[in-house]
Amino acid sequence: MSAPERDGFDPARHLPDELLERIRERAAVHDRENTFPQHDLDELRAAGYLSILVPRELGGAGLGLADAAVLQQRLASAAPATALAINMHLVWTGVAKVFSDRGVPGLEFVQRGAVAGEVFAFGISEGGNDLVLFGSDTSADPQDDGGYAFTGTKIFTSLAPVWTKLGLHGLDTTSPDAPKLVFAFIDRTEAVTTSDDWDTLGMRGTQSRTTRLDGAVAAPEQVVRRIDPGPNPDPIVFGIFSVFEILLASVYTGIARRGLDLAVEAAKSRRSKKTGTSYSQDPDIRWRIADMALAYDALPPQISALARDVDELADHGARWFTLLSGLKHRAVVMAKQVVDEAMLVAGGGSYFSSNELSRLYRDVLAGMFHPSDPESAHSAAASAWLGPIEG
Repeated sequence: MSAPERDGFDPARHLPDELLERIRERAAVHDRENTFPQHDLDELRAAGYLSILVPRELGGAGLGLADAAVLQQRLASAAPATALAINMHLVWTGVAKVFSDRGVPGLEFVQRGAVAGEVFAFGISEGGNDLVLFGSDTSADPQDDGGYAFTGTKIFTSLAPVWTKLGLHGLDTTSPDAPKLVFAFIDRTEAVTTSDDWDTLGMRGTQSRTTRLDGAVAAPEQVVRRIDPGPNPDPIVFGIFSVFEILLASVYTGIARRGLDLAVEAAKSRRSKKTGTSYSQDPDIRWRIADMALAYDALPPQISALARDVDELADHGARWFTLLSGLKHRAVVMAKQVVDEAMLVAGGGSYFSSNELSRLYRDVLAGMFHPSDPESAHSAAASAWLGPIEG
């Protein structure tokens, strides 16, 4: 079974069943061999998937964020690491959509590039930088022509072996109006070093390697925004945060759906030696699967509603950040719960590394490390309901 359709939207048009099955078959290989799913990327690019969020008049599919969220749930049910890697490209095309929907110029080159086959990666995370979007340890040095040279280290750079443009941020401390956070895109040059250091518990196919920048230059036309550090209502902050959180929630909800489907299959195929009946008739197993379904069923409608609000330019004001971080947090917690329960339903066979549930069990753990982490989500919610900490 696939992720739920939304208002008659047919996910199979953009992600056909036969394509998903090929991707699913390769997922175990990339996990085992710790390799990037190049064939997945090639097929998705050929299918136009890299430009699903680009307007039709520019050559894309013209889908909304709500549609992309459904598709990412569907892709994640086949190959979580592939979905998570593609997520980072879709974040930038999603931010470009947020800009164009709101009449903000500056990211048209991202939309044109996605149609042309460019692969955009996400270079925001830095070791020890819990400010995330609101600050950077990477230096952004202004150039005479209006460009910037970036020096620093980015971590968790998904799509590391294949990206053609890296969207990133850095801190300008030397301009007259400094400090300013600079958001820009760089090309892959000799000033960029990608470490072969991605050897992780799960999500191995993302190949989210460390990226070192030594004066990597963003041309003037690829410098997108200069904003004050700290919490900021600028469209670049809202665009990244909203698209990132919604698509992340979609990936982990897709993992949960696959875990639930595998649990159902296991319950129907296993038989009790004691009773001679299918495990699907066992009251305890039925309760466990019902509990999984009750947890899972809450998330797709939440994702759809919040994504639709972004598409339709809803104004949640300061509540946006609590709503978005809460959505991502709930999706990850739910997905981990569902996969845990699926392992118990499937029995000891799921403990073997060759079992798909074993891979899902490892993949789902990555969710706790993506922004917003549990501490940030709870802090945002507490401040929204109780006000800031006094003093």
